Amino acid sequence: MSWLRQLSARTIACGFPLLLAGVLSASDWPQILGPQRSGQAEGETLAANWTSAGPKKLWTYKLGSGYAGPAIAAGKVVVFHRVAGRELVEALDPASGKRLWSAGFEATYRPGIDPDNGPRAVPLIAGKRVFVFGAAGDLRAVSLADGQPLWERHLYADYEGDEGYFGAASTPILIGERLLVNVGGPGAGIVAVDPATGKTLWQASDEGASYSSPTAVTLGGKEQAIFITRMNCVLADPATGKVLALFPFGRRGPTVNGATPLVFGDKLFVTSSYGVGAQYATLGPAGAKEIWANDDAMSSQYSTPVEHQGFLYGTHGREDQGVAELRSIEAATGKVRWRQTDYGVAHVILAGDKLLLVGVGGRLALARASPAKYEELARFPLGNDPARAIPALSDGRLFVRTGSGGGKLHCLQVGPE
Repeated sequence: MSWLRQLSARTIACGFPLLLAGVLSASDWPQILGPQRSGQAEGETLAANWTSAGPKKLWTYKLGSGYAGPAIAAGKVVVFHRVAGRELVEALDPASGKRLWSAGFEATYRPGIDPDNGPRAVPLIAGKRVFVFGAAGDLRAVSLADGQPLWERHLYADYEGDEGYFGAASTPILIGERLLVNVGGPGAGIVAVDPATGKTLWQASDEGASYSSPTAVTLGGKEQAIFITRMNCVLADPATGKVLALFPFGRRGPTVNGATPLVFGDKLFVTSSYGVGAQYATLGPAGAKEIWANDDAMSSQYSTPVEHQGFLYGTHGREDQGVAELRSIEAATGKVRWRQTDYGVAHVILAGDKLLLVGVGGRLALARASPAKYEELARFPLGNDPARAIPALSDGRLFVRTGSGGGKLHCLQVGPE
């Protein structure tokens, strides 16, 4: 998403994995950044290496415009894109790429800085429903079984949400029976709707909308959501609608917050570029206590790092300035352990002790998750089209969306066959 140019998976308590229970299996990737919104593919095994031909390409599916990555659950790959004047939600067979169903809705978003007019937010699969949040701030639910439309809400229109530079892009989160959305309207910074009907349950705060997606955490026995909004890091209680500011995070002017907050153990890591920097804090029922904050460790424009055994792996820098490098830092101190200069922006998936690195410039790499040094095991070119959408990993298959203004979804065999 150079459109930004122009719990660990382990929560403090084990409540969050239950939120998406039902039809989901261990290998599913039902939402942005995987089962826990952490970039970690639990239970996945990657091939030890690739041949010179790279990982086997299983199939390719043509897509329209947009930057929404795929979600996978219950034997379906769900994609979200725009063709002409319609936003399409489609389900594909993960083994063959064959389309299983398609649902279309009127698309009203008109692009600004970035000419791509498609949706940005990754679909959310929960139970028997799929939730999608379009670029114009329209929230819709369809049946996972057959794509039948269930309900729709025009949240940005209803609550004066601000499309900002690049349209709505924050993937909603489901906690219990509350679907939470960063709308960014007056008195409706965060809105909770009923996942069964779409009816508003509460609205709260004047927090502006960002391009960061929220994540879940359990504090004091209560499941809550952490949002990086336009200017702050906040905690939202789904049950009551109470929104607590944890700390300021953002800068006025032509800046964005795009990376998803990471929770691992009782720690929180947030990152942004544009002089905002990164912050590492301890979470508790009373809020967040800063451990360190700076703009030197890992300041990511929009890609979210992963955490493994106390170390973070991800991007430092900005795509639009052509200065971005891959780094490993020690989470507790922010100390840089190694760096790969001129690497470019990369989306990172952790599987076991290995990293899958999808470079926005079209490079796929396999590396070891080691703080000692960067150890690349294999590399493969994906092509000339940019890969700005967040990838997904499920059942040994890597799903990568490439292109801008129109593109493709590629399915690659990266696990043992």
